[in-house]
Amino acid sequence: MQNSFTEENYLKIIHALSGRDGVEVSTNALAESTSTRAASVTDMLRKLADKGLIHYKKYQGVTLTEAGEKVAISVIRKHRLWEVFLVEKLGFGWDEVHDIAEELEHVPSNELVERLDAFLGHPRFDPHGDPIPDAKGNLTDPDYLILTDVGIGEKVLMMGVLDHAPSFLQHLDRSGITLGSVLEITEINEYDKSASVRINGSQTLFISLEVSKNLLVQRR
Repeated sequence: MQNSFTEENYLKIIHALSGRDGVEVSTNALAESTSTRAASVTDMLRKLADKGLIHYKKYQGVTLTEAGEKVAISVIRKHRLWEVFLVEKLGFGWDEVHDIAEELEHVPSNELVERLDAFLGHPRFDPHGDPIPDAKGNLTDPDYLILTDVGIGEKVLMMGVLDHAPSFLQHLDRSGITLGSVLEITEINEYDKSASVRINGSQTLFISLEVSKNLLVQRR
């Protein structure tokens, strides 16, 4: 049975909110994430439960069933592959691709997705550093740090972002911070926890705590 765009989006959001430990997701959390009234969320959860895609009882949290997890991972795989295609083959910026990929992720053809994956050379990460599930649905969970966890003098590689908002990505572009950049914290302001960061051994700039909290890095 084909799932609707909205149903797939709910499954993807439940997957994201439940995290690696598969914790229960509340109706209120879903309503906030989807900008939807709680009553409408409840109606959708009943539909997903009837299809066997979620475990749901009224006034209790929601978790994905094995079937629901499979659908969510498939949507995530398509979304991230399309982002790679849009950036690498069509020249879009990493700040431009999310909304387009949101539409393309619902294309139902598995054959198209597998050919797209092969055409791109089976990429492991999307343009934002997020891991791409493989054809079997395996999703690697990289052991990244947040820049705020890094001490003064440590050199790390910029591997991804937590915030995909275009305004944030554009800010990083203007600052010269891109995937693969070598970052070294040279100073931390005790007042507001902003940090002086040396980029690729040359340019130095101050970045706010909010920016630091959204940068995923890996020790060299």
